[in-house]
Amino acid sequence: MQPDDLAAVIKLMKGFAAFERLSKYCTTTRKRLFNVMFGKSAFVGGLVGEDSGKIIAYSLFYPNYATFRGQRGTYLEDIYISPTHQGKGIGEAMIRKIAKSAKRQGCERIDFQVLDWNTAAIGFYEKLGAIRDDTERHFKFTDKAFDRLAR
Repeated sequence: MQPDDLAAVIKLMKGFAAFERLSKYCTTTRKRLFNVMFGKSAFVGGLVGEDSGKIIAYSLFYPNYATFRGQRGTYLEDIYISPTHQGKGIGEAMIRKIAKSAKRQGCERIDFQVLDWNTAAIGFYEKLGAIRDDTERHFKFTDKAFDRLAR
């Protein structure tokens, strides 16, 4: 991914947020995305998929660590392929590229979350060998709760 790709990525991101029924939370900006991907303290990696020079897919990922297993990993934050290009192997190609890059960096795993109603994505990941763990629950401190804790 290059800085010039960010406007197209944000457009796809908004489509992804709408699909996940999370549009009200999709407030990122080109500047914020640029800073985490290309700025002084960048830590987020990304890939784009193109068709005839048009960006039709993106993925964002960053390092993580599994303490109990002592494993370096990559957290897959987003992977999205425009609906007209789904089912053509783009998602699998992106996952494979992320896995190869992660392995070169000493990682042993890729972690991610999928909404429980997104059966197409669940089937896709399971077909590739992903292990599903329904015992964990995703929590987050954000907005006012985060601000209170950070004071």
